[in-house]
Amino acid sequence: MNRRQLGLGAAAAAIASASGFAARAQTRDPSSVAFYDSFNDQLARLPATIQPDVRAFYELNGWRPVWTPERLQALRSAAGRAERHGLSQGDFFNFEALAADRAAAEMRTTAAALGYGRVLAEGRVRPETVEDLWEMQKNRVDLPVGLNDALAQNRLVDWFEGLAPTDIGYSNLSAGYVRYRRMIRDGRSWPVFQAGPTIEPGASDPRIPVLIERLVAEGDLAAADGARLAGMGNVYGPELEQAVKGFQVRHGLGADGRIGTGTQRSLSASSEDRARQIALNLERRRWLKRDLAPERIEVNTAAAIMVYWKDGKPVHSNRVVCGSAANQTPSLEKQFASVVANPPWYVPASIARNEILPKGPGYLRANNMFITDSGTVVQRAGPTAALGYVKFELRDSYAIFLHDTPTKAAFNLAMRQRSHGCVRVENAVDFARLLLSPDPALLAEFDEAQDTRETKRIQTGREITVRLLYWTAFVDGQGRVAFREDVYGRDDKLAEALGIAVSLPKPVDDGRNVANDVGP
Repeated sequence: MNRRQLGLGAAAAAIASASGFAARAQTRDPSSVAFYDSFNDQLARLPATIQPDVRAFYELNGWRPVWTPERLQALRSAAGRAERHGLSQGDFFNFEALAADRAAAEMRTTAAALGYGRVLAEGRVRPETVEDLWEMQKNRVDLPVGLNDALAQNRLVDWFEGLAPTDIGYSNLSAGYVRYRRMIRDGRSWPVFQAGPTIEPGASDPRIPVLIERLVAEGDLAAADGARLAGMGNVYGPELEQAVKGFQVRHGLGADGRIGTGTQRSLSASSEDRARQIALNLERRRWLKRDLAPERIEVNTAAAIMVYWKDGKPVHSNRVVCGSAANQTPSLEKQFASVVANPPWYVPASIARNEILPKGPGYLRANNMFITDSGTVVQRAGPTAALGYVKFELRDSYAIFLHDTPTKAAFNLAMRQRSHGCVRVENAVDFARLLLSPDPALLAEFDEAQDTRETKRIQTGREITVRLLYWTAFVDGQGRVAFREDVYGRDDKLAEALGIAVSLPKPVDDGRNVANDVGP
């Protein structure tokens, strides 16, 4: 039996071999026999979910106690880093209680170490329980084998730290969480910003001193500049306006310098709420497998931003429009298969039934649509077609895909969650050309189809992974923690599952006057 099998099926294997091992141990190691004699009793007192891992671990160790004073000290050091991951050490380890209960301390220490390791490696909750559709590749780790090897090699702290994601996105967000927690502990939290009338540039408002404190606390305004501006009274001048614009960009708001409803809601969030929002997003990242494809497309549906990675580096980004709160873009990880130049739109039955057919034959004619013999509504390709001039097909993706759109105005909105679930890509034709550019023949084929307006499917010639993610807190290109409102309500649901109380700003739709098209 190899180590992987031990980690997965250890309970049955241990029961089958226990009596034989005990007989052998009588002549070799009296301490292991004594430990084994009390093993099942102690194991039964642990939560059922951790028992298989604990049994597998001690099977690997020949049923011997493992926690020496030196190893316990290393475990304390590892546990002391829990805050870096948005976690509380006290949720996993109570070293004083363990020391007081010598009889159970050995096995309970192992259970605590494995439980903490599981959270670092895979998260505290199962993503399917907090999202309606979550279909991504999970991280999986053989914890009993890993803990056994880490102890044998005296590298316990490194092992625990390596269980969490080590990519720059997680590491930077982790550092941001620590900064916010330190700010709270040091009493540097910002004061409450009171909602009220819009503050226009050049105006005077009694909330300006609080605004300055708020911007300084998160680094949107240098402390020295804040002190100088505070001495100038309640005037909302140009220098302060620039700092507000930076705050607006960091929060995904329209950067107009006006302190209206949306900006005031973001300003009203407490430092505690923002720290907890970061912790929620660290949890989401722990769900995901660690080895990422060097070429991939990642869409953050909370921010409505797409990033294209090539050779492990971000090389291109676009704004996108993704699903509305009522038609959420799911969390998916699928392979990108092909591009379709000048695609027709086969309208999903629910959209056809609820939004198109009730408008009558005249609407169908005006929008270049027809009904097939099977009853499917189809929109012909063309300049006003809902899919625009290109569609990016994903394999087996629940009819979720990336595509162009004739409705360009929505890309200029701050709140771009307004589709039926698919992802509309800004400058989609140019992005298709970028993806096809490694093969000049494929690029020429695509360009010819665009010139002739012929509908044509063009294979990419390679697999490109597409990941649809939901991150409401992340580190931006300037190294700042950026936040987005919880448009889909998933932060609230995850916080409830984790037992975290949050009170986050609600989104403000800035696109009510934009034409509401019926594209996917």
